[in-house]
Amino acid sequence: MAGFCRSSVAASKHAGKRALRVRLTFRKPIASGAKSFTALAVMRLVEDGVLRLDDPVRRFLGDDLPLIDDAVTVEHLLTHTSGIGDYLDEEADWDVDNYVLPVPVHLLGETEAFVPVLDGSPQAFAPGGRFAYCNGGYVVLALVAERASGRGYHALVEQEVCARAGLEATGFPRSDDLPADVALGYLDAEGNRSNVLHLPVRGSGDGGICTSAGDLHRFWRAFLGGRIVSPETVAEMIRPRHDVPAEGMRYGMGFWLHGTGSALVMEGYDPGVSFRSTHDPATATTVSVLGNSSEGAWPVIGYLAEAFPSPPTA
Repeated sequence: MAGFCRSSVAASKHAGKRALRVRLTFRKPIASGAKSFTALAVMRLVEDGVLRLDDPVRRFLGDDLPLIDDAVTVEHLLTHTSGIGDYLDEEADWDVDNYVLPVPVHLLGETEAFVPVLDGSPQAFAPGGRFAYCNGGYVVLALVAERASGRGYHALVEQEVCARAGLEATGFPRSDDLPADVALGYLDAEGNRSNVLHLPVRGSGDGGICTSAGDLHRFWRAFLGGRIVSPETVAEMIRPRHDVPAEGMRYGMGFWLHGTGSALVMEGYDPGVSFRSTHDPATATTVSVLGNSSEGAWPVIGYLAEAFPSPPTA
């Protein structure tokens, strides 16, 4: 374990055996950590006038996904307050061994291919009613971004987020065509059973991007330095909007926030993926833990969370 970039930690498992990696360039998927990249791509379109936060998404969906309430806006999706039904239920009692996708994973290589998967989930509550973490909402965001801009989601993220931040190791490789420096995900800490049949062959707005510990540190500095979106947009994205007691954190717009302090968090969990990257703006310290087994990174994540204590009370 350990590669430090002012405090970056990379934990990995490779070739079915535990291994310690020091190289900051070694890449791993980060599951829902991709939602921050999706949110930034959408906000780039907002800054360019292609989208508005109050745009109803029905404008871009047309007759697709008819169960999504016509009042759902781009901002509702960004803040997990849309109330749309989720194709992956976070509250369901599921196990990493389960095959939860209803179509063969090799079909899910482009965002448009997710439309049949997203369809059929009824609206859970009225838009804006409350916070409810929603994977499907971020796939819908990717779909809206594509249709509004005329550009593919993956290219949009790579050009408008990764290139602006100088992230050379970050992108969306297919799981059936992984470069040699990308770790394969394993369901368990022991054994060789991979996650290849459990996740889309190429993820979309809610997960699937791969990155490195070094790129994560560069990402935080570029984001907070206003090199991806403007400082005004940064402030809006990290403004606390919702307390989420179940997670012990708050939520902004595409980013988790420390429960009481100033630290910013990206987090992800999937079969074969365990991930958290935390950045403290006050000290410019990044702590990133990237695991390529379902549970492998969480003990380290829990231990390092103590490095970001709550501020003292008056």
